[in-house]
Amino acid sequence: MEKLEASLHEAPIVDQDGYEYLVHPISNGIPLLDPTLLREAVIGLMRETDLDVDKIVAPEATGIHVATALSLQTDIPLVVVRKREYGLDGEVPLDVTTAYGESELFINDVERGDRVLVIDDLLATGGTLGAICTALEGIGAEVVDVGVVIRKLDQSGLDEFDVTSLVDISIEDGEVTVH
Repeated sequence: MEKLEASLHEAPIVDQDGYEYLVHPISNGIPLLDPTLLREAVIGLMRETDLDVDKIVAPEATGIHVATALSLQTDIPLVVVRKREYGLDGEVPLDVTTAYGESELFINDVERGDRVLVIDDLLATGGTLGAICTALEGIGAEVVDVGVVIRKLDQSGLDEFDVTSLVDISIEDGEVTVH
């Protein structure tokens, strides 16, 4: 994870009302996302997560590119948890609370008995991933694994689900520490 670790030390930290927000190519596409960095992350997820699943599930928007690349490499279908309601049969709404806001997301195309791998770019507070995993279990799907590229240790709050992370970090006074 050489490129990933190096990129974390170069990433800007933006203060958002006292919350130290990491601006990173894997999460934000800013600075520019080098394909070799994305490839390194996807290969890492392929090695570290349980791929014996029916579907990959990822939240819009920051998890999409990582999950799409993983889906292309594994031929596992991708379900995007959307920010927009479509009103399709079986659509499941869920409320999400994170360190920087509240929103509603919508799950389609996941059914009882599906074995799923949940993928995201970054685990910070666990608000998004926790809500998604709980909703998936409510549908009757089995959350086989949760994989993230980056886990922010000082704030991650996803205790009820095992999480596979490629790199764990903390941020203090605008500086990233890789653990």
